[in-house]
Amino acid sequence: MAYETIKVEEAAPGVRVIAFNRPEVANALSSQMGRELLDAWSGLANDASLRCVILRGEGKHFQAGADLKERNGMTDEAWAEQHRLFEAMIRAQLACPVPVIAAVHGAAMGGGCEMTLACDFAYAAEGARFGLPEANLGILPGLGGGPLLVRAVGPRRALELITTAQPFSAEQAAEWGIVNGVVAGPELLPRVLEVARTIAARAPLSVRGAKQIVHKGQDLDLPQAMNFELEIYNKLFTSQDRREGVAAFNEKRSPNFEGR
Repeated sequence: MAYETIKVEEAAPGVRVIAFNRPEVANALSSQMGRELLDAWSGLANDASLRCVILRGEGKHFQAGADLKERNGMTDEAWAEQHRLFEAMIRAQLACPVPVIAAVHGAAMGGGCEMTLACDFAYAAEGARFGLPEANLGILPGLGGGPLLVRAVGPRRALELITTAQPFSAEQAAEWGIVNGVVAGPELLPRVLEVARTIAARAPLSVRGAKQIVHKGQDLDLPQAMNFELEIYNKLFTSQDRREGVAAFNEKRSPNFEGR
């Protein structure tokens, strides 16, 4: 489909960039954006050439949360229908088989903060602001923000942030483990692209396997997590990429991984 509220571009071989593209309203999440994000994430799920995805925002902000002007006056039924769309959208993002990196600048509030948490990791520009203000609106985070925040910062900090609905800085987000680093604004995209290109150069099956091990493993006890890791490992050492990686090392050249 032709997108009106997002952009999807290839920044480097195997590296896709999804950009929120409603800068005039701080990239607020509308129903149309939800449909387009669902389509974009669903399309990437079966892309064998995909190595890494970057999520960013156009204009001054990453994403300021749901479009409250669109929601103003919504019936309960219309609200529920819209939220079902957003639920499908966030699950499609979480199902992306390769690492997804958020590049956050400006505001990442509400759904924007939740979509950051739904990325595999994130970097933020100095001055970026995060928050889950839903308790000011009579609701709660509904796109996985609660459980994802607990996984990132622990239950005590998560409950504080959700119940106070207070914004927090990029530096606090880094201290608490929500973002991996804070850089000057002009350096944000170059830094994220550098990380994405590094990932894209690694063995694709290894990268996809690592994502499975980290995410599924945290929900298993240690013996089960180790067994799951071995399942992935045993598949990888019979791959062509493993043979290529070892050969390249011994021949002192860069490997040519093909994902098989």
